[in-house]
Amino acid sequence: MGVSEAVSQGLEVTVTGLVVVFSVLVILMLVLVLMRVVFYKEPKEEAGSEKSKSVPSAAVREPQAPPKSAKQTDDGELIAVIAAAVAASLNTSTYNLKVKSFRRISDNSPLWNKAGRTDVINSRF
Repeated sequence: MGVSEAVSQGLEVTVTGLVVVFSVLVILMLVLVLMRVVFYKEPKEEAGSEKSKSVPSAAVREPQAPPKSAKQTDDGELIAVIAAAVAASLNTSTYNLKVKSFRRISDNSPLWNKAGRTDVINSRF
């Protein structure tokens, strides 16, 4: 077996491998497109959707500020939770504690930090 025969045989194997790989990729792409056509259903739009089309999507997704009375209720619940957590960590009753003030701090951590924290918290339940 000469050098030229070895090179030609190597090229044959390379070309055959490339043809097989790309053929399988094309078949896989066609299967995925077929699955999307068969299983994906477009969401039906309601008759009153004209109003939502005229409003930008960013404006629709923004949460509305809660009413002042709901915010005060949330602060009361937050103070109760803080008092309970401190009491549990000090092995005492909440009657022995008085929360004078609290301050919210901004969460400037990256999104992957938040996702990690959420994952750790959810894994414990």
